[in-house]
Amino acid sequence: MARRIRWAGVVMLLGFTALFVQLNNIQVVKAHRYASAAGNPRTSDTVAVDPRGVIEAADGTVLAESVPAPAANVYGYKYQRTYPQGALYQDVVGYDSPRYGLFGVEASYNSYLTAHNAPVKTIGDLFTTRVETDTVTLTIDPTLQKAAETALGGRTGAVVALDPSTGGVLAMYSNPSFNPNPLTVLDPAAEAKAYAAGNAGSPGGPNFPPLENLAYADSFAPGSTFKIVTTSAAYQHTPQYVTKSYPSYSCMPPGTIQGQTVPLCNYANENCGGDIAQLLPPSCDTGYSLLAQDIGPQNMYSEATAFGFDQQPPIDLPPSPFAVSTFKPPSFYQHALIFLSYAAIGQKNTSGTPLQMAMVAAAIADKGTIMTPHVMQVIRDAQGNVVTRYTPKPWKQPDTPATAAAISGLMQQVVAAPNGTAHYVGFNPADQVAAKTGTAQTGPNNSLTTNWMIAFAPASHPQIAVAVVVPNLPGGATGASSAGPVTKAMITAALGH
Repeated sequence: MARRIRWAGVVMLLGFTALFVQLNNIQVVKAHRYASAAGNPRTSDTVAVDPRGVIEAADGTVLAESVPAPAANVYGYKYQRTYPQGALYQDVVGYDSPRYGLFGVEASYNSYLTAHNAPVKTIGDLFTTRVETDTVTLTIDPTLQKAAETALGGRTGAVVALDPSTGGVLAMYSNPSFNPNPLTVLDPAAEAKAYAAGNAGSPGGPNFPPLENLAYADSFAPGSTFKIVTTSAAYQHTPQYVTKSYPSYSCMPPGTIQGQTVPLCNYANENCGGDIAQLLPPSCDTGYSLLAQDIGPQNMYSEATAFGFDQQPPIDLPPSPFAVSTFKPPSFYQHALIFLSYAAIGQKNTSGTPLQMAMVAAAIADKGTIMTPHVMQVIRDAQGNVVTRYTPKPWKQPDTPATAAAISGLMQQVVAAPNGTAHYVGFNPADQVAAKTGTAQTGPNNSLTTNWMIAFAPASHPQIAVAVVVPNLPGGATGASSAGPVTKAMITAALGH
């Protein structure tokens, strides 16, 4: 009898232990997830009656906050969302619209911004329900964000600046921009009008959502900025061709490469040739076209994917099909290797987003490693306690440190050498800028150019990596003349020189 009582006691003790563990799991470990779950009635109620948390820049500048709503609104909300900085930060912050939902950081970190049950920290918390919101602090530097807007000067284009050592997004700005405030006025007709206006001005047309921005969710022919990837492919996969001297051409005759039916010419028909050290500063298209043939389709594709092409970038913003930069697989070039030459110089079927090309620059800056790009820096609760802090982590390592160091030296020559395509941009020598320009022919009969520059500085201890694109300009616009001044402005703002 005593033995049965002991066993019954053990079973009861195990039952109470299991009950306590599950209670702790529900009320402590999974409290935040359950509190913010879509099926929780409290979640739907809190949208109407509670404010959302603040989104702020790295220096504390308020980018999004909730304010008391007009007493009479059709949604019955007690608070409405407002964006004190207007369109300046819309690429990152996004919006919270009653009619059109969430976008940007508002979507990515919604579970923290929405009012939720405070975590259980004391025994007393088990018997009360405290509701709070968290504050999301971003990596965005307001000085750099404003510098990007000012330097673009109202032109269509985009700027992305990264901290190459952490992956933190220091600036992300594109134009056309979009003021999110009209989407949150709690007036369905006004919201619909603002949404339609945003779509009409969107570069992607009427099916391209507002705030699906040029900076990370639209791609362009990267032009000669892609030669950094091609150079990396040579160093990483076929080092025997790094010092090979290629013949000088102003225009490479038709038939030189399989499938070539028209001359392939350098910019302004300049004559150039030599090895990689001689080809990169003047951005020699003919030499790089021949280099690509030696590297081969498989090696080129392997290096492009090692940099992140053909993959969704892992940034903590809503994913978009437009965010994938592209490089065709080896089978695409089987019957016309001339397309590999065009791909290697960033033309025809190769595309890159400003974020992707900023990561190319950041990889060279950070000794061959691409850190995961991110916009969240830290999240704090209502008492200022850290809820979660972003931990930098690598995403890709396309190059060895030795390869990155060699390419960094070549990119510095793009700025320092008299025949370098960025030589006359006017960078401060003290900033030790390493750069690469790009000018891609686009539009009817190649009548337009998409103009790029990627760069990092200081080369000896990089603090910023930048990509700038100014697309679809007529006439003789180039990466140096169009994107160069914007890049210079960003580096000057970052380094204070």
